This record gives sequence, structure tokens and C-alpha cells, in this order.
Amino acid sequence: MGKTKRIREEEEDSIIDDGSVDDDASANDADDVKSVEEEDEINDIEDKPIEKKKKVRKLKVSATEDFNAKLQKRGIVYISRVPPRMTPSKVKTLLSDFGTITRVYLVEEDKTKRKKRRKAGGSGGKRYTEGWVEFESKKRAEEAGEALNMSRITNHKGSPHYDDFWNIKFLKGFKWSHLTEKVAYERRVREQKLRVEMMEVRRENASYIAQVEA
Repeated sequence: MGKTKRIREEEEDSIIDDGSVDDDASANDADDVKSVEEEDEINDIEDKPIEKKKKVRKLKVSATEDFNAKLQKRGIVYISRVPPRMTPSKVKTLLSDFGTITRVYLVEEDKTKRKKRRKAGGSGGKRYTEGWVEFESKKRAEEAGEALNMSRITNHKGSPHYDDFWNIKFLKGFKWSHLTEKVAYERRVREQKLRVEMMEVRRENASYIAQVEA
């Protein structure tokens, strides 16, 4: 009987010892897992490419002064009428004979006119009403305006512009910045006009609904 009791006590002691050893082992395993995860995170960070911040290059004072000086030397001609099938690229090609062209801006016709022309059976292609061309040299721009105004656009009889004439004029003292200001102002006017028209439509709808519900 005493022997059996001693065996049971030894078994219980072994079970307690086993449990304590297992706890220590699990703790060690958890530490190992954490260390492995930390190593993986460090490796992931090391593997990721470091994003370099984009450097904003500031223009030197001398560079800006040179650019402004070039702008002062440029000249602009105004085209009061742009014939059909004429595009900005064609204008640049035709006027490049007089000098280097830096910028071309043609005003597109109103979309409603284009739709009406298409409904009437006419061409649905894009057309322009007027335009501005900037030359690298004021002298070249002035020469182009004097030589081309009221002259035939091309002497090739097969060209669609054979019967068209240039309506072109050199604008003394006019800068491209004046044009951008003009375009921005006209855009604001159109937006304001559109807002007024929308308010008027909403007012009419509200009045109509009130009469129906009355």
C-alpha cells in the first residue's frame, strides 16, 4: 500500500514537472516566433526600395532674365479670319517661311454653329474663327503681316485654300500674356452667363411646379 502511494506521488510530481517544462518551452517558442517575425519585418524593410524625394529645381535669376529677354523680342500677328480646313499645324507650316514660330492659338467656332451646319448637310469638321501666331522675332512677325495681308494663301490650284486670302496683321506692343488674360476673362464671362441662365431655368421650373400644385 505504501509502495503504491509512493508511485502515485512520483507520477504526480512528474506531471507537474512536465507541465512546468511545457510552459517554459511554449514561452521560449513564442519568443522564437517573435524574433523570427521581427527579423522578417526588418528584411521586408530592407528589401523595399527607398523612395527618393523629387528635388524641385529652382531657376536661376540669370535664366529667368534670359527667358524674359527672349519674350520681349517676340512678335505676334493676328489672323482675323481662318478659312475652313485650316488647322494650327497648317498655319505654323505656312508662316514658318518668314521665321521661327513659337506658339499658335486658334479659336474654335461655337459648337452650336457646327451642329447647325452638320444638320444642313454641310461639313461636320472642326473650324476656327480667328487666331494669333507668335514669332521668335518681332521683325519677322512684322514682315509676315505686311507681306501676307490680303494675299492668296497658296498658289497651288489643287489646294483647298487656293481661293482663300490671308487676313493678317502685326500687333505692335501685344504680348502673349495679353492673350492669355483675354482668354481667361472670356471664360469667366461664359461661366457667369451659364450660371445666370441656370438660375433662370430653376426659377421658371419652381414657378411652374408651384402653379401645378396650387
